[in-house]
Amino acid sequence: MRNAAKQWVPQPVWDAARKLYFAGKHAKAWPRATFHPWRRFSIQQLGAYQDKHKGERCVIIGNGPSLKHTDVSKIKDEYTFGMNRIYLAFPEWGFETSYFVSINDLVIEQCAGEIRALRMPKFLSWHSHPHIAPAADLMFLYTTYYDPKFATDVRGRLWEGATVTYVAMQLAYYMGFEEVVLIGVDHSFKQKGEPNKTVISEGDDESHFDPKYFGKGFRWQLPDLETSELAYRRARQVYEAAGRRIVDATVGGKLDVFPKVEFDSYFG
Repeated sequence: MRNAAKQWVPQPVWDAARKLYFAGKHAKAWPRATFHPWRRFSIQQLGAYQDKHKGERCVIIGNGPSLKHTDVSKIKDEYTFGMNRIYLAFPEWGFETSYFVSINDLVIEQCAGEIRALRMPKFLSWHSHPHIAPAADLMFLYTTYYDPKFATDVRGRLWEGATVTYVAMQLAYYMGFEEVVLIGVDHSFKQKGEPNKTVISEGDDESHFDPKYFGKGFRWQLPDLETSELAYRRARQVYEAAGRRIVDATVGGKLDVFPKVEFDSYFG
């Protein structure tokens, strides 16, 4: 499933067209006609989000246990990105995130019905398309596991960086956000083992904000924190080179890539 999109666009064609497209010279070279209809639809829909929030601020909400010690009510009026099973917190918070992002096949496969029912715009990985169909508010991103980079145009290829948070950062950049604030990005997991290995949860989840997040019987992949850090450093470089910034307001978080800010003071 990981290479499903390759059947639609030969790599040499993709590389040549992408170079022309991003050079802004020959937009017609973009090989959209060879894409699966769902991908063409998503590319068209994604165009409406380019620079939609130019100069504004957003919050990317991770799913770490620190959310239980964060007064999330302070960001209810901010633009927010929620990821994976963040919707489990919506009833308690009393509000929903502005956008939703998920790129993990296992999460989307096991939670497709819940994801489809969400009311905000949703951005999902293309390689999960066998599990869920596009809609007016559900778009596919062509995410990959290789070719490390930071995509400033999400209509093309996005490197996943071993974490959905990195994909959310690329989306935020594409939408024009000038400042991104991280919360709930604890960058620490109770479970240890081979990065990206698929495991089955044997009990309550201690690594996320809700014990049901990856509860008993849920299939998920162990984190790859080293690759995630490489991705985060790349994101910081791209943001700062453009005069933008990412700051980390996670309560007690272990990530040391971004400048730290104190949550309660920042949103006080």
